[in-house]
Amino acid sequence: MKRKTKATIIIITLLGLMLIGGSFLYTYFLMPVDKNSDADIEVTIEPGMTSRDIGELLEKRNIIKNKDFFLLYLKLNDCNSLKASTYDLKKSMNLETVVDTLCKGNSYNENVIKITFKEGKTVKDYVKVMSDNFGFDYDESIETINDKKFLEGLIEKYWFLDSDILDDNIYYALEGYLAPDTYEFDKDIEFKEVIGVLLDHTDKVLQPYKSKINSSGYSVHEYLTLASMAELEGLNSNDRKLIVGVFENRLKIKMSLGSDVTTYYGLQKSMDKDLTSDEFNKANYYNTRSSSMAGKLPIGPICNPSKDSIDAAFNPTDSKYLYFVADKNGKIYYNTTNEDHLRTVKEIKEAGNWIW
Repeated sequence: MKRKTKATIIIITLLGLMLIGGSFLYTYFLMPVDKNSDADIEVTIEPGMTSRDIGELLEKRNIIKNKDFFLLYLKLNDCNSLKASTYDLKKSMNLETVVDTLCKGNSYNENVIKITFKEGKTVKDYVKVMSDNFGFDYDESIETINDKKFLEGLIEKYWFLDSDILDDNIYYALEGYLAPDTYEFDKDIEFKEVIGVLLDHTDKVLQPYKSKINSSGYSVHEYLTLASMAELEGLNSNDRKLIVGVFENRLKIKMSLGSDVTTYYGLQKSMDKDLTSDEFNKANYYNTRSSSMAGKLPIGPICNPSKDSIDAAFNPTDSKYLYFVADKNGKIYYNTTNEDHLRTVKEIKEAGNWIW
């Protein structure tokens, strides 16, 4: 009897532990992947995708913790119809919310195209996205971007556009003016209408700064130029504000801005490899490494900046820094003298953290 009682207790204990463990796992897989994340993650559920396909996609995008538990949850909750659509999901959503969202759907409309234009990308990148999604002719679209009559009409319509964008030395007239964001368009929309939608959004982004623009020494064009440089030089708000402050300090003493990202844009080269000394010193209206550009901003923006970078341009951090350099991890180091700057560069290289 004692042996049977002992065995029964062991079995009951094991079953109890299994139930507790199962309950813990069930609760764990229901929880958000990152409860502190508020960033939207665009996920498209295509018509014809199976529940397993969707589970694999959600796990890959870090929306859910486990694709197999996702399938189990669907069966337990009788959710057999996940709607095809494009969703903005978050890592902070628990599994119940994710499944509920997909079951209700977003009123999928096959006549609507949802497109994300990313910050830090150029006009050429944006036109490529438009061409891929709407079938616009790429070369014709680029010509339209630089068409003087088209631009003059836009200048009349939008308060933040002026004759600065008509300069023949500017590569792409609307560079920096097309607001990055996610948009929904009718699939039959015309190219000029797409441009109008993006400019309408730019209007909203710039409205909070309108009074500052009117009272400052900078034009909208100059602010957006600074913002575009900060976008590509810095990875976060603090660095971008400090970087704009460094640029302003250099402008005040007629010093070259020395921004590598302007050199790459001036040469129309991607930033995936180092340039030669001749390339860095090549004179053009964008390359702030060139001695001919001492104390000058580039002739125009070099990408389409985010709201964060635009805010940095309008609200830079005041400092005495004149130099900054980033390592391969994106960490930025600031200095007030060239001697200290060169020492920092040497230390970064010796530590094996140089970008190239």
